[in-house]
Amino acid sequence: MTPYTLAVPQARLDWIARRVADAHVGYAPDDDADWKYGTEAAYLAELRDYWRDHYDWQKAEAAFNAFPQFMAEIDSVDVHFYHVRGDAKAAGGGFPIILTHGWPGSVLEFLEVIPLLAARGFDVVVPSLPGYGFSGRSSRPIDALTIARMWRKLMTEVLGYKRFGAQGGDWGAPITFQLAHDHADVVAAIHVNLLVFRPAAVEITPEVQSWMAQGAKALAGEGTYAAQQTHKPQTLALALADTPIGFASWLLEKFRSWTDCDGQIENSLSKDAIITGIMTYLVSDNVQSSIWLYNTLKQLAPFEHKIDVPLGFAEFREMRDPPPRAAIEAKYNLVSWHKMPRGGHFAAWEEPELFAEEVAGFFERWH
Repeated sequence: MTPYTLAVPQARLDWIARRVADAHVGYAPDDDADWKYGTEAAYLAELRDYWRDHYDWQKAEAAFNAFPQFMAEIDSVDVHFYHVRGDAKAAGGGFPIILTHGWPGSVLEFLEVIPLLAARGFDVVVPSLPGYGFSGRSSRPIDALTIARMWRKLMTEVLGYKRFGAQGGDWGAPITFQLAHDHADVVAAIHVNLLVFRPAAVEITPEVQSWMAQGAKALAGEGTYAAQQTHKPQTLALALADTPIGFASWLLEKFRSWTDCDGQIENSLSKDAIITGIMTYLVSDNVQSSIWLYNTLKQLAPFEHKIDVPLGFAEFREMRDPPPRAAIEAKYNLVSWHKMPRGGHFAAWEEPELFAEEVAGFFERWH
């Protein structure tokens, strides 16, 4: 475990700047409105111009460096993480929580949440997934089971905690559930803002069948990206890694569709936030390795037994409704389910105060 300060080599920043400045944004159908064909060419051109003329990476880098960061080699991968200690006299009592992001996210999602949770008395640990953000990458795809094992080592062997809580959304959710399933001896409670549900492990009731049908319809539209990233990740990744604006086009449609923005992307995320989110992949050349994670979706299997670790769920707006509550209660020890008034898939990034209040309230009760 060694202290870390983010300092992107100028040569890498210059390469990104050149590629952005030289980028050509193509044309669109003459009836392109409300992003009906995917990413809107006009908005992509607007973002390119802002990125080229106004975006300040140094300001973003300073924000990343505002909290203590570290590197630790875990299973031959250099893992980047924040470790911020809370006020042990506050309600959290120094209890540690590990927060896990997903794709196309990063530790950026939690920068505003970290001080809020620390003020409530929690020790906050926020790692960059292997092959994401500022972490190193493995030589081939690794799955949620492996990352959960790495997180256990980070929390217990590197940081020395005997028990901890875990929270996650997107890929952070299956990793968090895997922690609870495989490492219940050290995981006190878990909280997610995306329910991971594997229908083969439960009774397929009419209610579950209806939910599955709704999900299939949703995935046929919004989930087509995952099929490509799962089955042929390199075909796409090699192209995206070479063009920042091409990568931006791939992500923008997700940022707009998955946030609670009412069709206007900047209702949820500013241009600076969007570009910084994209840059977390570009500065470390982790565009390709982040997509590899999807190749492991084929390996996900139903859990062998019911997860007894207490589970809290915050229901933010997603592309599909959550599974039926009865089905979740059959496989998990569900102790809390709150429907949130606003916020979408990137809950901590979109609504940091609301997210922190929900997570702190849960772990104050269940640590």
